[in-house]
Parts: sequence; structure tokens; C-alpha cells
Amino acid sequence: MSSALERAEEALWSRHSNPKSGWTRLPTGAVIVYAVYRRDWRLLIAGLLWAAVNPFVFSPPETDDAWMTRVVLAERWWVREVENGTMGATYPNICNSLGAISFGYALLAAWRRRPVATAVATVLGMGLKLWWVGVLVRRYDTVRGSTLDAAADRVHDR
Repeated sequence: MSSALERAEEALWSRHSNPKSGWTRLPTGAVIVYAVYRRDWRLLIAGLLWAAVNPFVFSPPETDDAWMTRVVLAERWWVREVENGTMGATYPNICNSLGAISFGYALLAAWRRRPVATAVATVLGMGLKLWWVGVLVRRYDTVRGSTLDAAADRVHDR
């Protein structure tokens, strides 16, 4: 049973690591905020559904060269292998925490129909999320580069 669950999880992550998945999912938060602002419940439902099905829509990428592919791989690495959460008061998780707070405020401002506050909070939340994943990708690439260098050294030592 556990192995079936692990295979399903692996399939989900490998599909979600397709850069098309990440780049088409990125504006979803803004769409949800806009839907709340406009009181467009169909758009809100569509945005929420897209967020739910997006990781299943695209096939796994052929390589991990794309930055957005490495975003997903780095986030998974950060949570599973480094055993960090996604939120917290330490860097870089503080960026993601503040981004989530900004998104929550964007939803509140959208509900109250405060267009400037809605826009600023939405942009700030997205910017903080991108900052957070950017840090994770740099750390992931550094570790992965070190691992690849060590593997290459072992091959050359033979």
C-alpha cells in the first residue's frame, strides 16, 4: 500500500515539475484574488479547480534544466531531504510566511474592494514567493552541483 502511495506521489511531483505546470500555476493566486474582488464565483471556482488539477495536467519534463522545474525539485528537496517546512521565522522561510500573510491580506482587501491594497498585497505576496523559491533553487543547485562534482570525481578516480 505504501509503495503505491509513494509511486502516486512521485508521479504527481514529476508531472508538477514540468515548467508549464509552474508557469501556468503562478498567476492562479492573482486570478483568485481578482475573482474575490469582482465577486465572480465562477472564476473563483475555476481558479481553485485549476490550482487542484494543474499538477496532474502536464507530462514529466524531459530534463531538469528549466528554472521552474528546479523550483519544484528544490521545494521538494527542502521539505523532504533537508527536513524544513515551508513556513517559519527563519530565512528563507520567512519570505514564504510573509508571502502567505500578504496573500491573505490581498484576499481581505479584495473582499473590501480596496484596489490599491489588493494589487500591492498580491504583487508583494507573489514577489516573496518567488524570492523564497529562488533561494531554494540556488541552495538546491549548489548541493546538486557538489553531489555531481563528487560523483564525477569518483568516476575519474577509478
